[in-house]
Amino acid sequence: MTRNQVPRLSKRLERLVKTEICPADDVAKYEQELRELIDQIVDERTVKMESRFFKALADETRIKILKLLALRRMCVCEIMVALNLTQPTASHHLRILENVGIVKDKREGKWIFYSIADPKVAEIFEKIEDVLVR
Repeated sequence: MTRNQVPRLSKRLERLVKTEICPADDVAKYEQELRELIDQIVDERTVKMESRFFKALADETRIKILKLLALRRMCVCEIMVALNLTQPTASHHLRILENVGIVKDKREGKWIFYSIADPKVAEIFEKIEDVLVR
């Protein structure tokens, strides 16, 4: 944020307070309360983890992989065939999902099988679909 933006934000807040729609009387005090509010509700470490989680989901291929894994655990070769991916591409997407803890792998002999790490992830997808597909 530039120096010019801070005074403009304060002016906007001041205009809001003057409308009497806002529950505050003192602009400076209210400004401080708002800054303290974000400090109370936000843990920076958690926010970074959540950001990484959502970035991992911000790809159509990875969402398709998760939908497959919601059905059952799968080997990379199964995911490759289902989505018409090369092995490096499938592995790249799986690694991203694994790095944020969304999927886990289990070696069985030569084969590595992937599954959703926590059933709550599948539940999240179901809820998202409920919201988006009304």
